[in-house]
Amino acid sequence: MSLIPAMKRTNILLIDDHAMFRAGLRMVLDANMRDIEVFEAGTLNEALYGTTITPDVVLQDIKMPGLNGVECVAVLQRKWPLAPVLILSSQDDPETVRSALAHGAAGFVSKAHTAEKIIAAINLALHRQVSALVATASGCDNTQPPPPKNMTPRQCEVLDLLCQGKSNKLIARQLNLSENTVRVHVQAILEFLQVSSRTEAVFAARRLGLVG
Repeated sequence: MSLIPAMKRTNILLIDDHAMFRAGLRMVLDANMRDIEVFEAGTLNEALYGTTITPDVVLQDIKMPGLNGVECVAVLQRKWPLAPVLILSSQDDPETVRSALAHGAAGFVSKAHTAEKIIAAINLALHRQVSALVATASGCDNTQPPPPKNMTPRQCEVLDLLCQGKSNKLIARQLNLSENTVRVHVQAILEFLQVSSRTEAVFAARRLGLVG
């Protein structure tokens, strides 16, 4: 009897010092990608010395204690030369993108992007194709976007804080965002959960197991 070999799992190493963002992105990846294993690290040292796995792709926040994410790329490549490094950032200005790619990053993705685009960038990185997927508000038109199919990792962070009873002002302060940006995220969360108020969103999120 012939044995069918098991499908090789893709190891994704996520390095970000914000635990809520890591949890949100992990939830997005687990829900939308098959045969993956997500490993988390809050610091570069934890990533380098706190795990024994060999990642197939590394997702690296650009703002980290000590070295920034761009400077970390070379360190990560020395440790895992075959693993492409994908930079995740809230900064999406052209200079930041160019700097990330110039330092050897396989791609650059704005944290404001949808789950679909983040996953697309991961797949491009896995296939050794450079990607620079950047969300720019100035490039948006005035047409009404369709309801999101998935929440972005940033929206998962906002939802978690919303469920803690925090106001838009407090959420903006904690995540270093503008209140207007938080309002946009809250509206997207309401559309995703198909509810019309923050209270209903909290109830729906807990019923669906999206928050603890």
